[in-house]
Amino acid sequence: MTLLSVNLNKIAVLRNARGEGEPSLLRAAQTCMDAGCGGITVHPRPDQRHIRPDDVRALAAVLRPGIEYNIEGNPFAAARGSYPGLLALAREVCPGQVTLVPDGDHQLTSDHGFDPVGDFGRLAPLVARLCALGCRVSLFVDVGAVGAQGFAQLKACGVERIELYTGPYARAFNAGDAGASLAQCVETARCAREAGLAVNAGHDLNQSNLSLLHAAIPDLAEVSIGHALIAEALYDGLAVTVARYLKILALT
Repeated sequence: MTLLSVNLNKIAVLRNARGEGEPSLLRAAQTCMDAGCGGITVHPRPDQRHIRPDDVRALAAVLRPGIEYNIEGNPFAAARGSYPGLLALAREVCPGQVTLVPDGDHQLTSDHGFDPVGDFGRLAPLVARLCALGCRVSLFVDVGAVGAQGFAQLKACGVERIELYTGPYARAFNAGDAGASLAQCVETARCAREAGLAVNAGHDLNQSNLSLLHAAIPDLAEVSIGHALIAEALYDGLAVTVARYLKILALT
């Protein structure tokens, strides 16, 4: 079954708006785990706009056995202030998975993936260091932009998974014409699997568009969902919303 990893970034955004301790990230994580999620995702950034380094450490201390800890981030972003860098955080908490994302301060949210071919020379040594820590490495990629050769190269350097950037698919779904974008997702997933990589998916997935994607790619290893899930939880409650996502994944 496809694992649901809940991204807690937006809980941190709300907390940071007041500069105090509510809402509690740890309570949110516990609620999600109680509701049956299989993983918790955080995406610390150097500007600390949401998840902070101390959050990464605190969550690592409370996650239950069997719950995957997925830390996303840009491995090329330099340490800044109390942010020690992605590799340093991974070394401290040894997450089950590290997802490499080429984000920057100017981006409101992640809006594109790495180029596995063009960025390979820079990525390979960092992947090796993460693998040496015992972390599974996943690479955020644009659908339709990578062929079998690029994925085979990633596999050879230690990458175990890719994460499909599903933002374009979600926008096409909202416009009522998801066919072409969905086909690209399916083809990219196929090429990755043929190279021996497992496939994750994330970005702008919600209760409306998830079932179509999951039906088309039923062997998705994992979906990481944050913004929509937290927004929906404002109306229906966090535990109820997590349960609804798990039901979608079980039915498709």
